[in-house]
Amino acid sequence: MNIEGLDYNTQREQLILPEYGREVQKMVDYAISLPDREERQRCAESIIVIMDRMFPQNRENPDYKQKLWDHLAIMSNFQLDIDWPYDISGAAKIATKPEPLEYPMAQIPVRHYGKMLFEVFEQLKTMPAGEERDELVRQTANQMKRNLYQWSHGSADDEKIASDLARFTDGHIQLDLDTFTFEKLDFSQMQQQVGKKKRR
Repeated sequence: MNIEGLDYNTQREQLILPEYGREVQKMVDYAISLPDREERQRCAESIIVIMDRMFPQNRENPDYKQKLWDHLAIMSNFQLDIDWPYDISGAAKIATKPEPLEYPMAQIPVRHYGKMLFEVFEQLKTMPAGEERDELVRQTANQMKRNLYQWSHGSADDEKIASDLARFTDGHIQLDLDTFTFEKLDFSQMQQQVGKKKRR
């Protein structure tokens, strides 16, 4: 919809560095258009002062001034012909977007335990009996109980955890519920965390 007299951001040219706003970008465009080199230099230095005032909290960062001049170079598409006080050759790296990270799409039987627990199940299959394995079993069983409760997949009862642990370790780990004691979980706090996730 086009309404005469109304100027929407969606209809304007996309900003190169939106954090500085459209007015600073207009100043940069104006500086590029100036025919006189000295005037361009003064204009660029004035823009840097304004950019500096916008983010005073960053002044403690190392190479802060360098970053401001790099940002000015990026906003001008490296077309601003001035005497740069810093080497802006590295600014091009800031302007390039990184390659998207590949999301690991590992197939796991049930998602509520998560990929890391299934890696632990695999480790438990080949681990020799002893104190180290017993401790890992204890930590794994307790984490399984927390996961079951937090993600509301069935009940978080002890029998289900013992059954799942035996199933996903191919029977190598048999939890004896007569002797094994789970950590006492703060279900009220966990319920609040679940509620926060649902509200998002």
